[in-house]
Amino acid sequence: MKTFIVSAISTVLVSILFCPMAMSAPPMPNDLQIVPPDPSLPKDLSAFFGKWEGELTAPRRLEFFVIVEKIDEEKASLYTYRTGLDWVRYEATVSKERGKYKLSFRGREGWCQLTMKEEYLDLYIPPRATARLRRVP
Repeated sequence: MKTFIVSAISTVLVSILFCPMAMSAPPMPNDLQIVPPDPSLPKDLSAFFGKWEGELTAPRRLEFFVIVEKIDEEKASLYTYRTGLDWVRYEATVSKERGKYKLSFRGREGWCQLTMKEEYLDLYIPPRATARLRRVP
């Protein structure tokens, strides 16, 4: 009986630990053009650059992906993808509020915002959808 309980608990723990890795990324957009940021760009702005994944939390949970393919001090080119929809390319404006950079773009539902919080990229889609995205290789 003890062996069964230990085995069941181990299975649950392994599932919890590896659940984020189970998210399968969609095929990359055909016209994706990754341009690394200029080395002179502030580190807290160049941190937006790259591929990100996470889960959109409202109105229901959906896989969400962002690729910031190019960024400078005025604008950023990015793609977004969520379950059930294809990749969409956006041009975002870069702004700095209260000492923190933010990317804003007009999405399907209105003005969306991307902000950095520690090693995560936070996404807000009006009126109340959010996602915490983690960097992926």
